[in-house]
Amino acid sequence: MAEAPSAGSAATASASRGSLLRDGFGHHVWATLTLIDACLPLTEAQLTTNAPGTYGPILETFRHLVGADSSYLFVTTGGKVSEIDESSMSLAELRAEMVRNGDGWTALLATDPDPDVVVTRVRDDGSKSHAPLGVRLTQAVQHGTDHRSQIATALTSLGIEPPDIDVWAWAWSQGRLSEDPAPG
Repeated sequence: MAEAPSAGSAATASASRGSLLRDGFGHHVWATLTLIDACLPLTEAQLTTNAPGTYGPILETFRHLVGADSSYLFVTTGGKVSEIDESSMSLAELRAEMVRNGDGWTALLATDPDPDVVVTRVRDDGSKSHAPLGVRLTQAVQHGTDHRSQIATALTSLGIEPPDIDVWAWAWSQGRLSEDPAPG
């Protein structure tokens, strides 16, 4: 039987919150890199094929996914991590950027950020959006999941089996999941 953390244990609550966020972003970065790696051998024709119901061609979807991820990191770190111009980046360049983003997410989460602090995004046109950090972090992970799913759909439409990038596959690869055989 597991014991619940004591009510006054801020360190325990902080470690628990950090662990939840680290796992979510650990999976987010790993799944994106794994999917990029699966697409590196594709031809230019395959990378530029559009699958119905998706954001667009595989390469454009990766550019959008990684570019947005960099933008989310820029906003949530207060500009400590620079934005990128992903518009003409290759898959190899996007992969390198995603590795850098992974380091950025790890550094941000290591500060044990307050999920309720309001973060303001100032757009190029001067308009602003205000949302708690927790909402912005959730958006980063959900956005990645949505577009990785679209890329997997595009791969399937090309007759290519996408890699297993669900959370269980990540947990298994990281030693964060174990199984016991059935008794008997």
